[in-house]
Amino acid sequence: MVRQLDYHTLRAIFTRFQAADPEPKGELEHVNAYTLVVAVALSAQATDIGVNKATRELFKIADTPQKMLDLGEEGLIQHIKTIGLFRNKAKNVIKLSSILVDDYGGEVPNSRAALESLPGVGRKTANVVLNMWWGMPTQAVDTHIFRVGNRTGICPGKDVTAVERAIEDNIPADFQHHAHHWLILHGRYTCVARKPKCNACLIRDLCPFEEKTP
Repeated sequence: MVRQLDYHTLRAIFTRFQAADPEPKGELEHVNAYTLVVAVALSAQATDIGVNKATRELFKIADTPQKMLDLGEEGLIQHIKTIGLFRNKAKNVIKLSSILVDDYGGEVPNSRAALESLPGVGRKTANVVLNMWWGMPTQAVDTHIFRVGNRTGICPGKDVTAVERAIEDNIPADFQHHAHHWLILHGRYTCVARKPKCNACLIRDLCPFEEKTP
């Protein structure tokens, strides 16, 4: 495993990320906290592009838990059947919508424990919602961040929990809010899995990865 980068190198890296993209955004389309929860839950083992394509029409008619319940599981399936695991995801969305109506007055709670108690919502989904909707400095570690963190030494760890902790413990506080977005976008478009685009990387000179591509 690559060693954790020092504070000064991390500050230099995130200063460059910030200069290139001061306000990075998640790529899942949503109109409120509820549709964000649904979109993130649907995105497990699916691409953001595929989820957006499926939810664009869905959210026009079901942008609240009650409207989703009115649509029903079969109606929901018709909108999301192009997404992997759509039947199981539809069940979870209907269940979580019912819980939100019954226990939270139709509102999405802003606590991690409450979010994680919802069907189909794990720690990563909860962190995305807390960060994107309520502006909390939570870190949603996906495969892109796990790869980038371990390849570059920005936030190395043997599992996603260790990587999340490495971000929280080591990345300067003033970059925490947008840290996971910068890392996801870097992994999605530059530091890709099979052949990283090192020649186009804005932190190439700060990255200890030895097998850089020309």
